[in-house]
Amino acid sequence: MKRFVSVCILLCFAVWGTIKAQVLTSPDGNVSLDFRLLSDGTPVYSLQYKGREVIKESRMGFLVSPEFVFCKDFEQIEERTGEADTVWHPVLGQYRDIRDHHKELFVALRQKDTGWLLNIRFRLFDDGLGFRYEFPVQEDLRNFTLKEEVTEFRLTGDHKAFWLPGDYDTNEYPTTTSLLSEVAFLTDSVRQEPLAVKSFTPDLAVQTPLMLKSADGLYINIHEAALVDYPAMQLNLDDKSFCLSAHLTPDKNGAKGFMQTGNVTPWRTIVVSDDARDILASNLILNLNEPCKLEDTSWIHPVKYVGVWWEYFTGQGSTWAYTKNQDIVIGKTDYTKEMPNGTHAANTAHVKEYIDFASRNGFDAVLVEGWNEGWEANFAYVKEHIYSFTRPYPDFDVSELQRYAAEKKVKIIMHHETTSSVCDYERQMEDAFRFMSEHGYDAVKTGYVGPIIPRSEHHDGQWMVNHYLRVVKMAAKYKAMVNSHEAVRPTGLCRTYPNWIAQESARGTEFESFKGNRPDHTTILPFTRLMGGPMDYTPGIFEGDLSVYGSNKAKLSTTLVKQLALYVTMYSPLQMAADLYTNYEKYPDAFQFIKDVAVDWDDTYILEAEPGDYITIARKAKGKDEWYVGGITDENSREATIDLSFLPRGKNYRAVIYADGEKADWRTTPKDYVIFSKKVNSKTVLKQRLAPSGGVAVSIKPM
Repeated sequence: MKRFVSVCILLCFAVWGTIKAQVLTSPDGNVSLDFRLLSDGTPVYSLQYKGREVIKESRMGFLVSPEFVFCKDFEQIEERTGEADTVWHPVLGQYRDIRDHHKELFVALRQKDTGWLLNIRFRLFDDGLGFRYEFPVQEDLRNFTLKEEVTEFRLTGDHKAFWLPGDYDTNEYPTTTSLLSEVAFLTDSVRQEPLAVKSFTPDLAVQTPLMLKSADGLYINIHEAALVDYPAMQLNLDDKSFCLSAHLTPDKNGAKGFMQTGNVTPWRTIVVSDDARDILASNLILNLNEPCKLEDTSWIHPVKYVGVWWEYFTGQGSTWAYTKNQDIVIGKTDYTKEMPNGTHAANTAHVKEYIDFASRNGFDAVLVEGWNEGWEANFAYVKEHIYSFTRPYPDFDVSELQRYAAEKKVKIIMHHETTSSVCDYERQMEDAFRFMSEHGYDAVKTGYVGPIIPRSEHHDGQWMVNHYLRVVKMAAKYKAMVNSHEAVRPTGLCRTYPNWIAQESARGTEFESFKGNRPDHTTILPFTRLMGGPMDYTPGIFEGDLSVYGSNKAKLSTTLVKQLALYVTMYSPLQMAADLYTNYEKYPDAFQFIKDVAVDWDDTYILEAEPGDYITIARKAKGKDEWYVGGITDENSREATIDLSFLPRGKNYRAVIYADGEKADWRTTPKDYVIFSKKVNSKTVLKQRLAPSGGVAVSIKPM
């Protein structure tokens, strides 16, 4: 059901004066928005939650290149309000049904001297606000270049922040927790993190999604939704006034965005509550995206997979490359005449081992990295033509593996690493997806390690934002699902293009084999990175001491049970059992949870949550009378409270509980765990100790 009320007001002023604020309240009355024009025609908005100020009066608008101010001297020429209340059903997701209930305020503005038109659309939900700018088609303004977006988020104080430093090319920094006033002092040290590519913002800035907590207990999340044909937004930080302002990712010539009237910006989003659980439960960002644009979605499905992947990071000597020859020329080098290096892992026999393991244990697919020609120069960032996406190495028999996988009822996941030579990937892209279709692949992992080619572009700029979507659309043409790595952080577009099944776009498990992740890392990511969409975090590492393999001395930052719990707390319809399959064979009782746990859901219940400290989540498996619970903590031990009141009343269930052992500790005894079962029902409240950086995982099925 949709209800719309329209009011048109023509406001004409002989002398500038402050226009009376338009006030919009959320359906439940807890959130309120004020919008008005200041005496100089500057549009401003403010936001309140339960009568408490969230965002103080903040400016809106743009600066247009070369030196034109498009953020003041406006008059309002129209106003419309409305309300919508609908329910939609995601193809894959945390909920079977998602309600979109919001009120809307639309204002049309005209700049007094130029006559240029700008519209602003606000949507107010029970859990926050989304707003965007719209550039109507008009006679005197057609194509233009953005110098900056003026949008501000004026905060009420020195909030606690969970932040990444402003950067145009990577979101793989560890999250830092501090007061906003401490960001400037800490930024330089955070930027020392060794990453494949870094491009710092010139001024003090942080990335979105930005999670904040005020001193008086308000939780605030700032991000964007529906990022299409526009640069990603960073946030400039004034650490004296605590004002955040939009900082659009430029190209290397300084242009922020190339616009044409008739288009809109992404939504700027503010999710707010006095309960951290509401932040994780929010569907505001998804609701601000357009409905699914694919006519047929029957081929899109959840995936649980294993792969030829982790062994590259463990220090055993496995390589992506087939030879040691560094003078490969794609399309000219005859690999059959090259001497194999003897360490190439993506070979037919080894992949068959993973296919057999997947088939025995009910997994859907096997990811294979390093199957194609070109990996000898995979970190040659100055080389434009690096890979072939249709030519396998001599020891990777595509046709035989297609036959063998089909016989075992397992799919192989394609891998397209570009080393950020994006122009070359675009030249080969249709051939690459046609090759996938011809050989039975229905999913691809894309990668963008390193500086972008064309060399004028950044990972988060407008050109690359458009590229990621071009890949998703091309994949849909060939009925393939996409898992993007090193791409711009997601903004809910998985609703519009549900074949965009997952992204990395943050610091994932692979960093456990480098410098490592802190124990609080996965208690923060659901409040930051995952606000925009599902993440391919690649959990499930059982052997946390990588020194057992030889050269790598890294140690995992979690207990084994916490690795199990991540399958529930880190939402994704694409979940990997990331460890070597031989390690799962050593711990079959713990591995049972990974085999059982669902990856697509009917409902989700946020039981406990505090960013940076702990999360406990329960989920109902899609179309099944089964529930799974995951609870995790940071470096501190705690007792999780698991209230099972979400279970159907009057029915008994068997809960299998995977828990940290009495001596479990991520630093010393991460593999100490116990498994036990008990009868439960909707009246049961489980109390379970979590070790330092530990967890609990629960499988609940009918008796």
